Amino acid sequence: MSTPLITADLVAVDLVAADRDEATRLLVDKLAAAGRVTDAAGFLADVRAREAQMPTGMPGGVGLPHARSEHVTVPSLAVGKLSRGVDWGAPDGPAQLVFLIAAPAAGDEAHLKILAALARRLVHASFRTSLLEAPDAATVADIVTREVVVP
Repeated sequence: MSTPLITADLVAVDLVAADRDEATRLLVDKLAAAGRVTDAAGFLADVRAREAQMPTGMPGGVGLPHARSEHVTVPSLAVGKLSRGVDWGAPDGPAQLVFLIAAPAAGDEAHLKILAALARRLVHASFRTSLLEAPDAATVADIVTREVVVP
């Protein structure tokens, strides 16, 4: 069986961050602790480079940082719920949900499939609300696993 895209240890339900860079770093740390990223600083630099091209804030209070990187061992998704939203460059205000997509450098197809599957669900307010109301990391991971189907 392949490695699941997300597990409870990749979810931060009470993420506190001053800005999007700190929020991203905290999620990168979760990926590194789970062994999905071999070099946290290297992957963070790749994500920052991608964010510098264009902010990844989406309507509905969502931040969607993502990057392909040689420091990623397996396609993964880390999720953070921010009690105080962080500006992610979206036109409608700060992000309360952050989804960090990590894909191996050679995983262009996997990266795009994850991004597309996640984006298809994020347009639905009910999906975002279910995540915001989820009581714990395991519930968030279960909702994402059930709802974000990557072909």
